[in-house]
Amino acid sequence: MARRRRSVSNAEVARALREMALFLEMDGVAFKPRAYEKAAQVVAGLDRPLAQIDEEAGAAGLEALPEIGAGIAERIEELLHSGRLQELEALRRERPIDVLELIAVEGLGAKRALALYDALGIRNVRELERACRAGRVREVPGFGAKSEARLLESVGFVAGSRGRQLLGTVLPLARELEARLAALPGVRHAAVAGSIRRGRETIGDLDFVVVAREPARITEAFATMPEVVRVYGRGETKALVRLEAGIDADLRAVHEASFGAALVYFTGSKAHNVELRRIAQKAGLKLNEYGLFRGRERIAGRSEEDVYDALGLAWIAPELREARGEIEAAREGRLPRLIEYGALRGDLQIQTDWSDGSASIEEMAGAARKLGLEYIAITDHTRDLAMTGGSDEARLLEQAQEIARINRKLRGFRILSGAEVNIRADGSLDIADDVLAQLDVVGAAIHSAFRQSREDATRRVLRAMRNPHVDILFHPTARLLGRREPVALDIDAVVRAAVETGTVLEIDAQPERLDLKDEFVRKAVDAGAKLAIDSDAHHPGQLGWADTLGIAVARRGWARREDVVNAQPLADCRALLKDGRAARSRRKRAARRRRRPA
Repeated sequence: MARRRRSVSNAEVARALREMALFLEMDGVAFKPRAYEKAAQVVAGLDRPLAQIDEEAGAAGLEALPEIGAGIAERIEELLHSGRLQELEALRRERPIDVLELIAVEGLGAKRALALYDALGIRNVRELERACRAGRVREVPGFGAKSEARLLESVGFVAGSRGRQLLGTVLPLARELEARLAALPGVRHAAVAGSIRRGRETIGDLDFVVVAREPARITEAFATMPEVVRVYGRGETKALVRLEAGIDADLRAVHEASFGAALVYFTGSKAHNVELRRIAQKAGLKLNEYGLFRGRERIAGRSEEDVYDALGLAWIAPELREARGEIEAAREGRLPRLIEYGALRGDLQIQTDWSDGSASIEEMAGAARKLGLEYIAITDHTRDLAMTGGSDEARLLEQAQEIARINRKLRGFRILSGAEVNIRADGSLDIADDVLAQLDVVGAAIHSAFRQSREDATRRVLRAMRNPHVDILFHPTARLLGRREPVALDIDAVVRAAVETGTVLEIDAQPERLDLKDEFVRKAVDAGAKLAIDSDAHHPGQLGWADTLGIAVARRGWARREDVVNAQPLADCRALLKDGRAARSRRKRAARRRRRPA
């Protein structure tokens, strides 16, 4: 079967545009780096392939996209048609730096990466690590011994994440391949399995399970897909390949009678499967990818539900299969009714072009409405984040008036005024309380001083949570997956404070955040703290993160619909925020006073 020419993906275009932005920043070019970065953001958030837009409307279709001017559209076309961008290749030849890899190291930006290249010839993370260990980085102007030690620590963190990719990066590819397999002639079932199906925050490889009349034809089609750059092996019923995205993919073709058992087996996790096999062994049975057997007789395997039922268990959602008590809960009928995909009614963290977003308030509202949401909160950055164009008090109130003006034109949809205020190192906020009191939703977040001690960081966050106007703690641990470790918080103390103060804890669905992590979500749920699942979208195409990645994290943390404030109608959501709680308390106190005898 001939391999057709591979089309360039949106992710590849976005990566090239980001690389262009960084090289231009190194050269000190004005304005262009930001333009390329915004264009990359737009491309990464698109729900249609650029290749399809180009095929239908050419350069005009590309230029119609937000933040894509004529020059950038021309470069996108070049990349789509040739698979290359000559200007970028020239910049790489001039400075052969793996700039995207280097800026993943906390503490390095484009200019500092250039300084290391000019002084020491450092081109990648491996060379940076060697230079740090040799004590050479401290000699470069602008660095020093402390910077060198921190870079070495960050390099170790980045290196530990190698070989795994973000769920948000890999999921669109996995879904596309799953759909392509399902559409092949003779395929009855096709499903992505593995850690993708469990919703893990990072992914090591892809696993697919299919049922087909002629398995050999399907494995051949799989091995000759345009995304495949290497075939490790292919047989009648399985194939293992390397994809151009830098991840391995494994296909297994099974009989219909084994599909459920294979899906359980290849979904994992390993620890979950070990416990299932132990249950089977105690019952005198054998469980493997082909089914559940009593001797040679297969007693279950056609569906996952059949397998779990035959083991005396309720079906367990894939996101829970981590050997964290789900099997005991399934045996005892205690599994939670997890929040469903599609359950969100609002999004409480959205940035616009009032700070570092790429779309207007109305554009973000229109996109949210198309997704079926009923309300959003606009939470642009504030004063301390000057590099994002963060707002001071006067500008926040001006934005609130603009939101009120837009709301007067809307029917059946509501925009809430808000802000993402900065939690300073001492726990104070960068916006005055009297202004925060006038906003509908206030989120607070850490954006600096990430290396505080556990005691200082926890004290800092608790002080912010005790502010009567802070409704939500945004991305509570401030982590960036594969780039920056989480702030060292006493998460148990934070959860207790959330319950005591009524502060909502956020699951930020940005692919590189997914913060709170699933284990901490479970702590919050168990303690009775409320959650918000937000996209943290900076472009309309990113709004879908909340209902895919965010819901996956919530489900892995055993969260139910009732645990999530923005899975409720607007009135109920607002009643769960601090102002709403305070109003309820005032009403209760008034009612008690009225009931007292004179």
